[in-house]
Amino acid sequence: MLMNLADCYRLLGLRSGAAFSEIKASYRRLARQYHPDVNPGDQRAKEKFIELTAAYKMLLSTVKSSEGKGSQGTASNSTAAPTPKSPPPTPKTTVKQTKPEPQIKVTKKTPKVEFNPQLSDVERKLKQTVYQQLQQLLKEQRFPKAVTIVEGLAQRVPQDPEVRQWQAIVYQRLGRSLVSQKQFDKARIYLKKALRTDPHNRSLWAEVEKEFRRIEQML
Repeated sequence: MLMNLADCYRLLGLRSGAAFSEIKASYRRLARQYHPDVNPGDQRAKEKFIELTAAYKMLLSTVKSSEGKGSQGTASNSTAAPTPKSPPPTPKTTVKQTKPEPQIKVTKKTPKVEFNPQLSDVERKLKQTVYQQLQQLLKEQRFPKAVTIVEGLAQRVPQDPEVRQWQAIVYQRLGRSLVSQKQFDKARIYLKKALRTDPHNRSLWAEVEKEFRRIEQML
């Protein structure tokens, strides 16, 4: 796909002439959304990711080149497209951790879960019971059992966002445990499942990326 600068700004959802910081932030947000790891088998998402990356590279080189000319206080008479001084870096989806990792806390008192008015009394009691079980299982590092229980609850109450968050956390914890055991293929499966289950959780993204970096270092 041949793109001009206007196309690039449009793909990234930006106004023409947006600042470099805006370009970078918009690309990171959209790259997370359409990344092939989060959308396995989705060809349209893959093509969208490729278009976003190409647009980002073009804007990156153009904006940086323009800033470099401005700092020299001179303008070039050439009409050719500016050439970046160094190749643009390969985009990498990174997310800064802005809050602590989500926790299923283990406490002595009976913990309370969020009240969901869409659930029946039976479903709310089931949710509370499962939450207590998950606390104990995670404390004992019995991650496969925790996965079985939370998946069963998610099937029973699929409309509950808090349960989806628990499910993603359990996947991430199991993935981390598998990395420590050097079972890298299985670890990748559960880490990716964590992202697909709760894709908008920024702190979860940070924890999962940390585990992927551990895998690269250990290989």
